Amino acid sequence: MTTLFAFLHHLAAFTLVSAIAIEFALIRSELTLASARRLLATDMVYGIAAGALLVVGLLRVFFFEKGAAYYFHSHAFLLKLSLFVVVGLLSIIPTMEFLSWRKAVNASQAPAIDAKKMKRVTAVIHGELLAIVIILLCAAIMARGGWI
Repeated sequence: MTTLFAFLHHLAAFTLVSAIAIEFALIRSELTLASARRLLATDMVYGIAAGALLVVGLLRVFFFEKGAAYYFHSHAFLLKLSLFVVVGLLSIIPTMEFLSWRKAVNASQAPAIDAKKMKRVTAVIHGELLAIVIILLCAAIMARGGWI
């Protein structure tokens, strides 16, 4: 059972990273009807992957691995979990913007977004990517038993 949950955890993590990378690529190009549709779909996948990653990760912490006491005394784990929460909160900004495009997309129109909002959404996605890199570093440190 531990192997299954490790697999599910990794699958969700790789899906999340892939989705944010796709968002990063799409947001850098001209916003068209097609790219807006892709961003909406990708953001939904991103949210589902994040939810699955959190649930499976917590199940691993409490039921399938070394136990909650071990993890909650690990500085690397605490930083990893904190950054995951920060990324989750940051992701609300692009998600709300993307969801505001649904009316235009449903009317087969490219959504209009002013430069200031686009710059903020792009900056948030960059921040999410940076935080994910640090999360991966924390995971590697944890795998080696560091920062305890």
